[in-house]
Amino acid sequence: METREHFGDQTMDVVTHERTYHYFSILTRWAMLVIGDLTLWLTLWFATPAGFLGGTLVALVAFVVGYVVLVRHEEKQPLDVWVEGR
Repeated sequence: METREHFGDQTMDVVTHERTYHYFSILTRWAMLVIGDLTLWLTLWFATPAGFLGGTLVALVAFVVGYVVLVRHEEKQPLDVWVEGR
């Protein structure tokens, strides 16, 4: 009869899967940040009177804020699935 006591244990498959998902999540966040920032920069540069300098300044600020909110937070998450605060 199965006691199901092993469900709290981390096997290497679970750790490998969690690590792969972690890297995929970081890659996706970087892609969202770069594509969104590039779209903002090009729109401000070519479609508004802000021009190159105004578009570049706003895009740099948006990139820094996006990095702090999107990427930096996820990079600090522990890989251990069962750690408190995850």
